[in-house]
Amino acid sequence: QVQLVESGGGVVQAGGSVRLSCAASEGTFSSYSMGWVRQAPGKEREFVAAISKLGFSTAYADSVKGRFTVSRDNAKNTVYLQMNSLKPEDTAVYYCAARGFFNNNVRTPNKYDSWGQGTQVTVSS
Repeated sequence: QVQLVESGGGVVQAGGSVRLSCAASEGTFSSYSMGWVRQAPGKEREFVAAISKLGFSTAYADSVKGRFTVSRDNAKNTVYLQMNSLKPEDTAVYYCAARGFFNNNVRTPNKYDSWGQGTQVTVSS
């Protein structure tokens, strides 16, 4: 399994922006589809966004479509989540995760094989 480390979380005002990064430990990063999943207090994990191995395909939850952008740099073994127009309901711990194929399963959190430790994003109103 690949090891993943997220960074970039923090406290931001509503309407603001944050970019999360997730660095992978190994050089086979391009063999993984990558996803972002979030979990708010008292709620289940929720799919946010995903990107295919070479970055040609992406998927987004309806709640973030048009506000969040997922991207990756395989040369740097890193996936990013640019979050704009943040809302208080975006407050959560954000996790990056890895799996093999990019298919409909990228929208199901328990279909990922490797996880980072998470980074907190708090959006104040």
